[in-house]
Amino acid sequence: MKLQKASSFALYAVLELAANPTHPLSGTEIAEKYGISAHHLAKVLRDLGRAGIVEAARGVGGGYRLAANPRRLTLLDVVQIFEPVGPQNVANDDPELATDAGCALRVVLDELDDHTLATFRSITISTMLKLMTRKPWTNSARETKLPRRAASRR
Repeated sequence: MKLQKASSFALYAVLELAANPTHPLSGTEIAEKYGISAHHLAKVLRDLGRAGIVEAARGVGGGYRLAANPRRLTLLDVVQIFEPVGPQNVANDDPELATDAGCALRVVLDELDDHTLATFRSITISTMLKLMTRKPWTNSARETKLPRRAASRR
């Protein structure tokens, strides 16, 4: 699954603000860290502000800060501002539903969408920060896990 740019940018911003709760950050600081468009991020931050997820303060010492509780804010709360998540409505006259194969495929795709929705709903921003700290995708983490798997197969 690939998220739209706005959703990814929103998650970068929310994660960065959650990691720095006492230090307001400018949109430019966040954009530079992630190598993304500051202009596009400004639009995303505006939408996050309208949703009550971030707050902006102008002037000296200003910037953005997370307004939501990172232990309660989920990936779904952020992503659904920018794109639909979960099963999409299919019109009854959709050619896909004209065949048994099409109907069966729709059932499978709807189930995948349900799993995606449940996963996004279950993962909080705090959980993501912990995952970022652990960095299970690094080589050292993979190397540490590989011998254990090999040993458990014997």
